[in-house]
Amino acid sequence: MAWDEWEQLKADAATRSTQMQLNQYPADSGGGTPGADASADLKSDKRAWVKAGDGIKGLAEPIGPALTKLEDGQTGLDDAAGCQSAAAQKELYTSWSKYVRNVRERCKSLAGLLESSGHDLSKTDESLKSELDAIKSKYTDTQAVGGQSKER
Repeated sequence: MAWDEWEQLKADAATRSTQMQLNQYPADSGGGTPGADASADLKSDKRAWVKAGDGIKGLAEPIGPALTKLEDGQTGLDDAAGCQSAAAQKELYTSWSKYVRNVRERCKSLAGLLESSGHDLSKTDESLKSELDAIKSKYTDTQAVGGQSKER
């Protein structure tokens, strides 16, 4: 392929891609808000939002029994003062217990948000994003535990 032919192909591709269309509507030429014609045809299925929320809620359900098993595994590990491995295990348990509880609560919060989005589609993108950001900041991941050398 000659260099000129390659340049022509690139120019043709650039010309075709400048008028991108989604769902056969022309690109928005204004200040960001779509015209009334385009937004009037926008449809959202409430059932899809509720189904997504139910799916996320379904992720939270088995966490309860998992937490119970995690707590049951701690039986008999009362005082770890004389054993470094027991102390490390207790530290790890505390970290994982908090993490798993937060995962369950995060799933419940996100499920509720998705379900309410299906019921209340009049929310703006900004308000929905701020609610998602609130969930994200509330349930930050825990710091890594174990493996760090500790001065003893």
